[in-house]
Amino acid sequence: MNVLGISAFYHDSAAAIIVDGQIIAAAQEERFTRKKQDASFPKNAVISCLTIANLTPSQIDYVVFYEKPLLKFDRLFETYLAFAPKGFSTFKNFFPIWMKDKLFQKSFIANELSRTLSTNRDWEKILRFSEHHLSHAASAFFPSPFENAAILTLDGVGEWSTTSIAIGRSNVVSIDREIHFPHSLGLLYSAFTYYTGFRVNSGEYKVMGLAPYGNAKYVNTIRDNLIDLKSDGSFELNMQFFDYCTGKTMINRDFKELFGGEPRMPESEIRQRDMDLAASIQVVTDEVVLKLAASAKRITGDKNLCLAGGVALNCVTNGKLLKSDIFEKIWIQPAAGDAGGALGAALAFYYSMTGAPRFGESGKDGMSGCFLGPEYTNPEIENQLLECGAKFLKLSDSDLLGLVAKELANGFAVGWHSGKMEFGPRSLGGRSILADARSIKTQRLLNLKIKYRESFRPFAPSVLAEYAREWFEIDSESPYMMLVADVATNKLLRVPDSDVKGLRLLDFKRSQIPAVTHLDNSARLQTVARGSNPTFHALINEFYKLTNCPVLVNTSFNVRGEPIVESPTDAFKCFMGTELDMLVVGNYVLYKNQQNTNLKLDYQNAYVQD
Repeated sequence: MNVLGISAFYHDSAAAIIVDGQIIAAAQEERFTRKKQDASFPKNAVISCLTIANLTPSQIDYVVFYEKPLLKFDRLFETYLAFAPKGFSTFKNFFPIWMKDKLFQKSFIANELSRTLSTNRDWEKILRFSEHHLSHAASAFFPSPFENAAILTLDGVGEWSTTSIAIGRSNVVSIDREIHFPHSLGLLYSAFTYYTGFRVNSGEYKVMGLAPYGNAKYVNTIRDNLIDLKSDGSFELNMQFFDYCTGKTMINRDFKELFGGEPRMPESEIRQRDMDLAASIQVVTDEVVLKLAASAKRITGDKNLCLAGGVALNCVTNGKLLKSDIFEKIWIQPAAGDAGGALGAALAFYYSMTGAPRFGESGKDGMSGCFLGPEYTNPEIENQLLECGAKFLKLSDSDLLGLVAKELANGFAVGWHSGKMEFGPRSLGGRSILADARSIKTQRLLNLKIKYRESFRPFAPSVLAEYAREWFEIDSESPYMMLVADVATNKLLRVPDSDVKGLRLLDFKRSQIPAVTHLDNSARLQTVARGSNPTFHALINEFYKLTNCPVLVNTSFNVRGEPIVESPTDAFKCFMGTELDMLVVGNYVLYKNQQNTNLKLDYQNAYVQD
């Protein structure tokens, strides 16, 4: 059975193809349209997935959408009635849109499929709808390496559910209990994202990265005023302080007064208060998730836990959950947000429809390293580079790896475009920017001159899996960059006593790999195994031979406000619009100082701030 999964119309539209339970392809629409968090119907992603799967439109047996529009409308309508007449202007604006388009999404999706795939097939006949949190739960459990597991999903909101505990048994996922809107850990975190001056639904990871610079002085204020947290992890928010049910902003005047004033203006100086708020909401988030996990353990009796939903992208919380030993093992869907809903919807439908045994080998996950997107042959790469006016060298695999490792050791920042594109928000060695983790200058250089983003933002290390325990305090694999672990004690350096606070703390070298060591001596790491990405593993190994360091900086191949690059053309444009020293695409190597300088002028203003 061939099942096409789709998520769309809120943010992070995506498509995925499942063939007899096997995940064949998955991609996000933003990578093709170059519009960050593109919410439109994922026509390019659908075409890409069908191409990868080598399927024609007539071979699709079912199409499954990741949530139920009628249930979402029910939530919006009941929310208005509960708060009426407050919020009438918001309701007045959304109601005509829903009546015109959203309530008739079945026909809309069918029409889009016909246009996208140039076929008049009766798509409505094979179109099905999953529930939002079931899609998340299925995306977490079915690809996991576990035969049985508890499943915890946390996000902003789906139809009604914001938090759920589910049970995974072989080929069945069932939701056990839920917390409903407006009580949402994801929306609570987003409120602080807004208040600290970042964009909701895309800036939450900035708050997470800012937290170690602050003191968690507002934890009791949050506990006493904003959230009523029970011992079992269930919670209610005090809606006196929030405006997301009826207005266009996350918070209201009472929230501002509680924390001492207006939100930070975007792009303005980050203050100590913002750092302290970030630290405080991170502590509260950790507390809620750990209590929910303990409840999931009591309810299910399982030793394994699967996680999905946008909150599951908080790798600081994930790292603390792993350390807690509530569960023996945890597995987090790498595309934990709404993009992963396309994958989960297809998987949930397939197993409920067929009752087939789980696909895959016991003890191994089914995500294929998350390399589920398109890849390019060397002739295709060369044609695109020539069309861009690029100057390049073509090298053998061994010569290329040796050269790139040498240049990384020399301090080069390298754009790396290799093999299949990753699915989800992390670059894992397919579409990455790489650099030397041993230099204290690397973090500022990458942030300010290449990524064009805030200097405080930390970078992730990619470490050879066989050396992970030597360099980091971790006893499990972390192939998808979803866990934070401490840098090994014997790799740390003494930081001199100082009264320095805030962002100036970046000036101190904290370890032998300072470019990936955060202020609290932690790192969001990726363990790279030879079997999952042999080319990337071989590159890090070549670097290790030269430096005796099996760790590279690995950050997403994009600049601020842009999606991660998809094609060789995207990679070249990003290369020319930044201060990257080298670009590697397939077997082709490009040096910046050998390119036509006029081309740089064509691309240097192509990017926007978020």
